[in-house]
Amino acid sequence: MGGMNLAEMWAQMGPTAKGVVFILAFMSIYSIGVMFERFLTFRQARKQSREFVNPFAECLKNNNLDEALAISERNNKSHLAKVLYSGLQEFQAHEKSKEIPGEVVEASRRSLERATAIGVEEFKRGLGGLATIGSTAPFVGLFGTTVGIINAFQGMKAEETAGIAAVAGGIAEALVTTAFGLFVAVPAVVAYNYFTNKLETFTVEMDNSSSELVDYFLKRRSQKGA
Repeated sequence: MGGMNLAEMWAQMGPTAKGVVFILAFMSIYSIGVMFERFLTFRQARKQSREFVNPFAECLKNNNLDEALAISERNNKSHLAKVLYSGLQEFQAHEKSKEIPGEVVEASRRSLERATAIGVEEFKRGLGGLATIGSTAPFVGLFGTTVGIINAFQGMKAEETAGIAAVAGGIAEALVTTAFGLFVAVPAVVAYNYFTNKLETFTVEMDNSSSELVDYFLKRRSQKGA
């Protein structure tokens, strides 16, 4: 048994254990794909947001809304740019009127809230799958182990042999599925927690930026009314 490798274990596994391994392999591939795609998405959002904030703020300072919108469109991977573009576009639609009524500011606020909610949902995409894999993969592996141990003891009974040596090989093979389940689950849980923390940070940033833009709208409104 000491010299048994994974290939030999695989050859001796029953169909149920092999099915469990295939399921876990699929879960692993899916979770790795989600991790990679979400990492790129979050990194691009962070990178473009850093490049976007200062030029956008400068445009607002100079009351150059057209350029602010253009900058937002160029940084369409930025979570901040998407949210602020939505609110600013709503506001600019009424910019040429002689007065900016309170209803316009409120409409812009609602547009910012909708864009923030949409942005949060976009960042959540795939995270539910990671959470599901992280919580279920160990139990899938445990199922394979349980079936394998049952088969090992049934084989011992059929052969009318006793002792741990008679079932050691079968138990070792069965435990492979538990180990594989943990191997799949742990990275998924770590990634889920990482992206969830990032999402919370992005949500706070979007809320704060929205509040600052609403303050700008109110200031513009008071200047119009003056």
